[in-house]
Amino acid sequence: MNSIPAPTIEYGTLAPLLVVFGAAIIGVLVEAFAPRYLRKAIHVPLTLLSLIGAFALVLVQVLRGDVPTSAVAMGAVAVDGPALFIWGVILILSFVCVLLINDEGHFVASAAAVPGSADEEEAEAAGAGGHTEVYPLVLFAVGGMLLFPAAHDLLTMFVGLEVMSLPLYLLCGLARRRRLLSQEASMKYFLLGAFSSAFFLYGTAMVYGFAGTVSLPGINAALAKSTALDPILMLGLALLGVGLMFKVGAAPFQAWKPDVYQGAPTPITALMASGTLVAAVGAVLRVLWVGLGNLDWNWRPVIWGVAALTMIVGSILAITQTDIKRMLAYSSIAHAGFLLVGVMATFGTAAQNAVSLKAILFYLAVYGITTVGVFAVVTLVRDPGGEAWHLSRWAGLGKRSPVLAGTFAFFLLAFAGIPLTSGFFGKYAIFAAALDSGTQAGDSMGGWMAGLVVLGVVASAIAAFFYVRVIVLMFFSEPAADGPAIAVPSMGTVAVIAVSLLVTVGVGLYPESVLGIANDAARSLFIR
Repeated sequence: MNSIPAPTIEYGTLAPLLVVFGAAIIGVLVEAFAPRYLRKAIHVPLTLLSLIGAFALVLVQVLRGDVPTSAVAMGAVAVDGPALFIWGVILILSFVCVLLINDEGHFVASAAAVPGSADEEEAEAAGAGGHTEVYPLVLFAVGGMLLFPAAHDLLTMFVGLEVMSLPLYLLCGLARRRRLLSQEASMKYFLLGAFSSAFFLYGTAMVYGFAGTVSLPGINAALAKSTALDPILMLGLALLGVGLMFKVGAAPFQAWKPDVYQGAPTPITALMASGTLVAAVGAVLRVLWVGLGNLDWNWRPVIWGVAALTMIVGSILAITQTDIKRMLAYSSIAHAGFLLVGVMATFGTAAQNAVSLKAILFYLAVYGITTVGVFAVVTLVRDPGGEAWHLSRWAGLGKRSPVLAGTFAFFLLAFAGIPLTSGFFGKYAIFAAALDSGTQAGDSMGGWMAGLVVLGVVASAIAAFFYVRVIVLMFFSEPAADGPAIAVPSMGTVAVIAVSLLVTVGVGLYPESVLGIANDAARSLFIR
């Protein structure tokens, strides 16, 4: 009788991932056994220290040059340079988002109670302080974000997708204010996310039917041997694309984003707008460049159309919004389109893709930290019923609180890509890489890439309009007599805004530091 060999697990390499998941499991045990009054005192340091520890372990691997040369965990996880860079970015973004989550007043005291019912009023009066299970849920979501872009086969990627998504479905429904809107957002996200996961899993089955493997390098090798396009393969590619584009929030799969961003607690919105997007783009790169690199002439026209549609839809529809969080949601959709321009800029090998990958990694880092800063400011502008969501309530904010309004304006200018901000260099790097890839690919593809870059510039100009509109509203309008109050920020919120502002300014003045790190990471993408 043949014995089954024991799997080889490189625990040291996977340590950042294991620390986050281990802390999440400990958090569940805290919820089960610790007295309610002690839970938050345990959860907050546990969550923050686990994220710091995981980030430190990522740094140790990078500084030691201890990056593996092949996939680990029996080929299931690719801890290469891009994965470590994305892990570091996600852990930083998660840490600052937890500082926002730690503020009082964002989460409902009892999610099980019917909104407006006596049970909810009793929970509020009891001072339950919100759900402490938020912290282990966040850690599980962060663990999924780490696994999703590092997965080296489609089944592991599906597991990462679900571990990332399921906690977020719950967290979106826990807003303390606008309870019905929050529950509606949670239900919409769950239903649409379930459909997208089903598409992804069905696509995995179709691709397996063609290649006989779910390993990304194995799929790419099967494509290299194939002499004709198999209908099963094309169907699988289409279904995988639906699942991935949903998580990115690309048009025409972006409908969930505005509703969910609007209804979710703002710290959770910040986590989704930054960390989830970083993880999703990383997964898209892993599937398209590593698994389907030999099929790039087939998927690039589709990504071209999706990128163009996403940039235009996000930029134009943002102009019509009157809710500040919905406006930022459509802004996020437009930025997803800019990132897909970088995804288009592929040649097929890791060495040739390094320039494009460097630009994408840089954009993800600077956009993510600016996004968290924007939503941190949103949490401080409040009406009696919660955050001041309508744009008209922001009129005259520059006269009521010039420092806060100035900070918010600077973040918006970074989103618009104004020079001397990190956003300018992010867009410049993406567009330059796209033009360079078109030049390398030949006259026909060069024209297509140039056209996509022109569309990107036009979309940026349209986006600049609604960003500037908010700035004009804040500084050149008279504040209403019953205007919103500016909440006294906690030390955590002050730290989040200060760090976001410092990074946005610092990278805008000296982009070489982050670009250098991104360039080093981009040169070690696993293609086998």
